[in-house]
Amino acid sequence: MKTLFVTEKIKTLLPQIESFVETELFPLEISEYLTGNFSKVAGILDQKRQLVKAAGLWGLQHDLTLCEFGQVSEALGKSPFGHYAFGCQAPDIGNMELLHKFASNPLKVKYLQPLMDGAIRSCFAMTEPEFAGSNPVNLGTTAVREGDEYVINGHKWFTTGADGAAFAVVMAVTNPDALPHQRASQIIVPTDAKGFKRVRNISIMGDSGDSWASHSELRFENVRVPVENRIGAEGAGFVLAQERLGPGRIHHCMRWIGGSERIFDIMCRRAASRDMGDGTKLGDKQIIQLWIAESRIAIDSARLMVLHCAHGIDIHGAAAMRQQISQIKVICADLLMRIVDHAIQIHGAMGMTDDVILSFYYRHERAARIVDGTDEVHKVSLARAILKSYGLKVKK
Repeated sequence: MKTLFVTEKIKTLLPQIESFVETELFPLEISEYLTGNFSKVAGILDQKRQLVKAAGLWGLQHDLTLCEFGQVSEALGKSPFGHYAFGCQAPDIGNMELLHKFASNPLKVKYLQPLMDGAIRSCFAMTEPEFAGSNPVNLGTTAVREGDEYVINGHKWFTTGADGAAFAVVMAVTNPDALPHQRASQIIVPTDAKGFKRVRNISIMGDSGDSWASHSELRFENVRVPVENRIGAEGAGFVLAQERLGPGRIHHCMRWIGGSERIFDIMCRRAASRDMGDGTKLGDKQIIQLWIAESRIAIDSARLMVLHCAHGIDIHGAAAMRQQISQIKVICADLLMRIVDHAIQIHGAMGMTDDVILSFYYRHERAARIVDGTDEVHKVSLARAILKSYGLKVKK
């Protein structure tokens, strides 16, 4: 199904990556490491990272087209540890792209290079509990310039990976009197800066997580950083966010497809082996067959849509593929949730336990329909763009 997009480079890389994920990472997926204790497996994963580097597979996102890396992302998405082991985990991969394109040379030396090497981690602080995330121009966090410094005050949450991160890229209002999309800037804030406070790791369906596998609530209380820590021009925060989100949605969507493939395999193995006690297997039941067929069709269809979108971004840029980006975000998030729900149902009570990986995917990927724009916002945006092409300016 991917033949159209498989380059010679990908044809060589994918078998190596898939073999590594299956032999080195699948065995680590035990409940002790998947239920709030990422720090316990981090040391082992650091060893795996050295193996990845030795194999010449580290940081592939820097050398591949977006369409090529999307296929890598699918292979890595078959394990919760895949992207981390290969040094291309969110939110670091987005911050790397951001710093590479827009940061000053001193910032690249101080923050980008160690981030690319895997020596440090980062986080991206944008979402605020007091404001609707579906309208990101509403931010309460401010960065007031005083001489050669910004003084930052504000409240953020769902800041992924802040626990143990070396720095945060913070969205803060620097130009309150400007037009809505020109008010905010992106500023690097070291997490050891005075006034930077990590309040807690937010519990997600009973799992607070730790280290990289967590989402934190943060407060900034008179945090002072040099003006030189700003990424790009003052007031360009939303433009930079869109630059970051376009490729980021490809990464997410292909990761979700990789997870869907993994779940599909688990589901089919269960259906083919579960004895029903009457001489039949679970897979003999027609409803199970329907779920399997529908899931196969949905995965293959979604994959082609995402790779087509990634190919378009490579050629024309993210802005030209805006409608397609909305489409794939909605389809892939919904796909993952439907397949994991079918898989849990097929496993019965076992599917709800941490004896199988299904509950992990449901617990941590239910947010897929919320992060990077809710399904509903993407659908409305898409519909308005379509109707505009027919001459209708939709009233808000």
